[in-house]
Amino acid sequence: MFLKEFEIRWNDLDANRHLANVTYLSYASETRMAFLQQMGMSHANLHKLAIGPIVFNEQLFYFKEVLPDDRIRVSFELAAMSKEGTFFEFEHNYFNNAGENVARCEMMGGWMNLKTRKLTSLPKEMLNQFEASYKTESYKEITSEDTRRWNKTPKNLNK
Repeated sequence: MFLKEFEIRWNDLDANRHLANVTYLSYASETRMAFLQQMGMSHANLHKLAIGPIVFNEQLFYFKEVLPDDRIRVSFELAAMSKEGTFFEFEHNYFNNAGENVARCEMMGGWMNLKTRKLTSLPKEMLNQFEASYKTESYKEITSEDTRRWNKTPKNLNK
């Protein structure tokens, strides 16, 4: 599994003096980007390919409080991916100094063509890198239908 370590800063805390909700999401995002960098998918390379990752949803589960003097290690694992790589699910686990799993973030996303602003499949080389990357024990192949499993739709304001 890929791990990235974070030192808890004062501005990472909330009014209860433990790690703030938004910080968990920020750490997950930073870990994903560090993993992509390690795979050679830097901002410059993604810009050349005119693609970028987008988040459809993220869900956090908390198991134990994280306090100011902790150091947090956040994991990256591929939980699911569509055959062509358009859709993906990542899992991030958060570990404290003692190695205890204190939280988990499960996210689903996709790849967007930055010129057309539409979903796109991954180039074969990137797809191969993801297929060879760190995977959860429950890794599975998904389809576009899986992105709608929560059955959430927009609720517009009536004018």
